[in-house]
Amino acid sequence: MGKGSNVQKAQAARERNQKKQGKSEEERRAASAKAAKDATAFVCKLCKQTFMVNARPPVLYLHVTSKHDPGTDPVACFDQLAGFDPNDPKGEKKAAEEAAKKKAAAAKKKANDAANLDLLLDAGLSSGKTSKKKFVK
Repeated sequence: MGKGSNVQKAQAARERNQKKQGKSEEERRAASAKAAKDATAFVCKLCKQTFMVNARPPVLYLHVTSKHDPGTDPVACFDQLAGFDPNDPKGEKKAAEEAAKKKAAAAKKKANDAANLDLLLDAGLSSGKTSKKKFVK
């Protein structure tokens, strides 16, 4: 059975009033804690400057080069810069190298499989199905 007209109106009014009230105290505390955590996601170990959670490695590297003495190790400021290459900030070269390695490994595996098949065929094994003979008494 469907709900009556008054039930639907009352439910809509409850939803409107809930939206007007906004967040509860518990929801506000949780949102505030999350915002504080996100605001201090990255902290420079040398000068204690904080960076938001969405700061990328190029931004962190820029901080190291512009705010600290030349020759400062980027890893001394941020652990996240351990594998960062300033000449390839987006990681395109690294991704291309990994793709080339995967392609070479696949080609090597394919060649190896073909060589194994040739060895099996040379040994006298057939590659097709054979018909089974039925035993007759």
